Amino acid sequence: MSWPFLAVFFSGWLFVDASYRGPRWQRWVFKPVTLLLLLLLAWQAPVLTVYGYLIVLGLLATLIADGLLLLPTERVLYAIGAFFLSHLLYTISFASQMTITFFWPLPLALIVIGILLLAAVWTRLEELRWAICTYFAMTLLMVWIAGEQYFARNTDFSFSILAGTVLLLLGNIVWLFSRYRIKFRAADAIIAACYFGGHFLIVRSLYL
Repeated sequence: MSWPFLAVFFSGWLFVDASYRGPRWQRWVFKPVTLLLLLLLAWQAPVLTVYGYLIVLGLLATLIADGLLLLPTERVLYAIGAFFLSHLLYTISFASQMTITFFWPLPLALIVIGILLLAAVWTRLEELRWAICTYFAMTLLMVWIAGEQYFARNTDFSFSILAGTVLLLLGNIVWLFSRYRIKFRAADAIIAACYFGGHFLIVRSLYL
């Protein structure tokens, strides 16, 4: 494994560890550092096509969203908008590589997951209700497009983007459930691990 990959892994691990038991400053430092390292890793891909540039733009949108959440007064609505843009850019990039297929159990399963989760947190969302629903729907669409890519081709590339999007979806499920329904101690660490693992696997697809 190359040094850039090791740097991303080590920085991400420090953030995940800080999310579970470390000091607050460690989270503030290593979250943007890890994203910047991922951006650098994506930019250094052997061949950057439209697919690669969309991944880079998606990472930039994610970095902006995280910056908004680190402000003294959280700009949650704006951050959700930036995360939505990130997942939209990822979805477009996956679709640009897609062979047209339709594996119906996948969207059916994703719709069921979306309905069950939103039913569990709907009454707690308040003024963010529609923003979060729209963002979560985009996340489900992103996973569906990545899944169709995998079932059509079944390559290391398609597996990497599917695994990455599934981790991002899982991180969002844990975030919504822990923030708006039941808070548990390990939630932040699970969210952080899924977050960086997901983005890392998507960036890794640029090298396959």
